[in-house]
Amino acid sequence: MDTPETSSRRTTGPAVESGRPLVVVDHVDKHFGQLHVLRDITTVVHRGEVVVVIGPSGSGKSTLCRAINRLETIDSGTITIDGSPLPEEGKDLARLRADVGMVFQSFNLFAHKTVLENVTLGPIRVRGMAKRDAEDKAMRLLERVGVADQAGKMPSQLSGGQQQRVAIARSLAMDPKLILLDEPTSALDPEMINEVLDVMVGLAAEGMTMVVVTHEMGFARKAADRVLFMADGAIVEEATPEEFFTNPRSDRAKDFLSKILHH
Repeated sequence: MDTPETSSRRTTGPAVESGRPLVVVDHVDKHFGQLHVLRDITTVVHRGEVVVVIGPSGSGKSTLCRAINRLETIDSGTITIDGSPLPEEGKDLARLRADVGMVFQSFNLFAHKTVLENVTLGPIRVRGMAKRDAEDKAMRLLERVGVADQAGKMPSQLSGGQQQRVAIARSLAMDPKLILLDEPTSALDPEMINEVLDVMVGLAAEGMTMVVVTHEMGFARKAADRVLFMADGAIVEEATPEEFFTNPRSDRAKDFLSKILHH
């Protein structure tokens, strides 16, 4: 695992906009039965910003990520994307899902379709793009993430790292306003993690708006504009990577970092 001492925060890419935020999460609560998984969550994500969400298992990180594109409903509070509240269902929700990309830890590729078909499916069906144009775009994206030579293969013929890079290309093919990445490296063998992290660092440097749930502290230090530290369903700290890793304010964060960075 990278450590803060061996990584540096990104210095390339456009500056984060100071205008209207792209995502506004306002006093959001969520329960699973008696379990209070999100407790009065309030935060914003600006265009071009990379927000990394870290914290112990069970702290609500993935639930927050999934709530932003309504894969999880919320009990109270509001979430807006580009000034509009999350739609309940129907075409508006489908449009939101097209604008907000999601990359899961388990890849979620269509097993019966080739790599190329996985990447072109959304642009053709949802965006109405011509097949040839969609294929040209898909090949450019597969080249960008380093798997263009796998375009004709089925997902089962690829390594985990290759599958996750295809999943990122599939998300990018929709020209999303925002990409949510929910522990994208946690299902990978250790030697495959860096190839996915390298793609994510590249996206961050290019100014893609991203919310990333991850245990990779090196990525957080290198690529994030801001770190959200969650514990017990709440945001305990919100700071720049430099501030968080060198001078965490809460005892909870200090304890977490001592276990992550020194064991």
